[in-house]
Amino acid sequence: MYISPKVAELKVKRWPKATIAAGRRHTVGLKSDGTVTAVGDNKYGQCDISGWRDILAVAAGNVHMATNTGNAHTIGLKSDSTVTAVGWNKHNQCDVNDWCDIVTVAAGWRSTVGLKSDGTVVAVGRNNEGECNVSGWHDIVSVAAGDWHTIGLKMDGTVVAVGNNRYRQCNASGWCDIVAIAAGYLHTIGLKSNGTVTAVGDNKYGQCDVSGWCDIVTVAAGSNHTIGLKADGTVAAVGWNVYGQCNVSAWSDIVAIAAGCAHTVGLKADGTVVAVGDNEYGQCDVIGWRSIQLPGN
Repeated sequence: MYISPKVAELKVKRWPKATIAAGRRHTVGLKSDGTVTAVGDNKYGQCDISGWRDILAVAAGNVHMATNTGNAHTIGLKSDSTVTAVGWNKHNQCDVNDWCDIVTVAAGWRSTVGLKSDGTVVAVGRNNEGECNVSGWHDIVSVAAGDWHTIGLKMDGTVVAVGNNRYRQCNASGWCDIVAIAAGYLHTIGLKSNGTVTAVGDNKYGQCDVSGWCDIVTVAAGSNHTIGLKADGTVAAVGWNVYGQCNVSAWSDIVAIAAGCAHTVGLKADGTVVAVGDNEYGQCDVIGWRSIQLPGN
């Protein structure tokens, strides 16, 4: 399945909507009938989505591996442009019931970000690092949330960022011609319209070593690893691989990707799902999934 970089760019302009999402210890999938399925840790109710209906997109809150509390939340964008949420809510990251006119969503460690149809952005949750200071943003077409920082892609292909910048993960102001973004624990990824990829931030595990990538159509970032979907349906990966979360070289016919803390998920063109990496809580037990919504449908 070939997807040109130009097609990828057009998808971004229409507000990208994720149909698979990976959190710290759980995985979420949007089915073609608008319902949602989930596997993995449910300590905080982050997998309590069986009653959801009319969902258009999903997002899963992540947390770095060093944090062992397992806290996480799950976000669903509904067909009426409102938002629903379940899971850990200590920092009010699930307080999205009054949101409206939302076209895409992102979930960070303790925060939730929503993009409105007018190109402005709303955010709730922990703001100790300024990761929710997005009220002045405009002309945004996509958002991404890391552990402590938030990224916005503007209509002109430039990028804005707020939050923790200790490892320069917010130093993306000089980027241009970007069509997709992703945010990890302490790094940020940008996909350019020519199918190449750029990265800033912590590179302790090589998670920013993407300069040689080409023909990429979308990107995803885990805590310390980075995933790229190629135009031919194969997948590239760099970074931390202790749990085998980067062992995706054998994948094929992939149309969408998601990266959790230490696991990676791929959606195939037939609506089935594959996963590799940490499976302590069953977050990779997706082999029985069917009829997951394809991106752009």
